[in-house]
Amino acid sequence: MEVSMHEAYAGDRNATEAFESLKTDGSAVLVDVRTKAEWTFVGIPDISELEKEVILAEWQGFPSSGPHEDFASQLSDELKQKGLDQNAAIFFLCRSGVRSKAAAVTMTALGYKNCYNVADGFEGGHDGRGHRGSVSGWKAQGLPWSQG
Repeated sequence: MEVSMHEAYAGDRNATEAFESLKTDGSAVLVDVRTKAEWTFVGIPDISELEKEVILAEWQGFPSSGPHEDFASQLSDELKQKGLDQNAAIFFLCRSGVRSKAAAVTMTALGYKNCYNVADGFEGGHDGRGHRGSVSGWKAQGLPWSQG
């Protein structure tokens, strides 16, 4: 029986739900899978008030068209170094929820049981003028973030 993409991970959460889970679950982590350029020029979530750091793990580099071959093994190593097991809640974030969903599916396939996609991402969808960042997502929800 083929498993659909949706059934292959713990599910979707919006940015606010992810932040609340990070706040209440001491072992929950946030993994930002965007590119280095996005982290530098667009900004990154700031969860320091929760006494946590975002794990930065590029799903794919720019201008690559596919995921990094060693994404999963490097992230698994980093999670183990932080003392987390495969039951920890892991929230994956990208610009709009596409790459983060793929990362959640990939890590679930490796045995991580609580991989969530932050479906509205860091910048969210487009507004009426085609711009991101004001309609939905981490930034639009007023959650803490920093830039360059």
